Amino acid sequence: MNTIRVLVVDDSAFMRKIISDILNKHPKIEVIDVARNGKEAVEKTIRLKPDVITLDIEMPIMDGLEALDHIMKEVPTPVVMLSSTAKASSDRTMVAIEKGAVDFVAKPGGSISLNLGEIEHILIDKVIEASKVQVSRLVRSERSTTTKPTERFKQAPRPSSSTAQYGELTKSPTKLSKSRKTFVIIGTSTGGPRALQEVLTKLPANVGAPILIVQHMPKGFTRSLAERLNNLCEITVKEAEQGETVQDNVAYIAPGGYHLKFKKEGSRYVIWLDKSEPPRKAHRPAVDVLLENASTHSELQYLTVIMTGMGYDGRDGLRTLREVESKTVAIAESEKTAVIYGMPKAVIEEQLVDEVVELGDIADSIMKTLSPRG
Repeated sequence: MNTIRVLVVDDSAFMRKIISDILNKHPKIEVIDVARNGKEAVEKTIRLKPDVITLDIEMPIMDGLEALDHIMKEVPTPVVMLSSTAKASSDRTMVAIEKGAVDFVAKPGGSISLNLGEIEHILIDKVIEASKVQVSRLVRSERSTTTKPTERFKQAPRPSSSTAQYGELTKSPTKLSKSRKTFVIIGTSTGGPRALQEVLTKLPANVGAPILIVQHMPKGFTRSLAERLNNLCEITVKEAEQGETVQDNVAYIAPGGYHLKFKKEGSRYVIWLDKSEPPRKAHRPAVDVLLENASTHSELQYLTVIMTGMGYDGRDGLRTLREVESKTVAIAESEKTAVIYGMPKAVIEEQLVDEVVELGDIADSIMKTLSPRG
């Protein structure tokens, strides 16, 4: 059994000890050293080459974001950020994810968390998952920042679908009816913020359908994610709000702590945020819950996209959607590009998808499905 070697970085001696003690309890994890600031973190990463780094954001001398920049350029390493839930920290956490951090853990008690033990299993799970990531997938391509979204869509090549490769695993593509209303549903988890940015920034302003998104993320961080994506995209991206009308060309991100659903009121569909239903597979919001809710609206049709993430949230919901009258075309992200292949793999192995597509081509597949030629 290979031990996961971890470097713990935090400016608080108390936090360094608490985090180290939590991680060292696990038989697969060994904390090989600690660092007090970003400068030390960079130096020790170069010298020790840890498998995973836990990195605080707010630190003296060199903060976590600057340290992350240096690490990803000089010795790319899977990084799990530790962040408080304050608005400024959640905004900076989204920047860290964009810069190449695999994931983050929200400190339950702020920068000095006396109750960090409450999320012990979350921290351990994320460190273990981070250790499995191919670092090359964390280095951001400049392609998505060089042209306007509409130009990128026009220039995009035909998707390099992997359907043939998974021929025995996939269904014959389902054609969507031009006469029925279509909703796009996207489910993702670890690696999702960067994947969402890659997809949503390539969509033109006139997508022609609403987009409902479940990204596994705690309360507070989903708003920062939505605001950041909204500033980068031609479509509107927002955190979903209770009772608002679902509109075309708008992407609605489920708020942390709530399941995202929708219901019909007269001729319109409205957002329904539910915190009474318990977490599903430890997640609220959960992709399964949204897909199961979608299956109750047989008058609609769907384009479902399952992207990077650990676990198998989305598998059961997509199976339910396939079993009822509601029609869906389903796309899964290819193993070639997924930061964590768990969620896409689960729906592919269950033969629930029509296409397996690399991340850079998912936006093009969405538009070709929504606007079929002929």
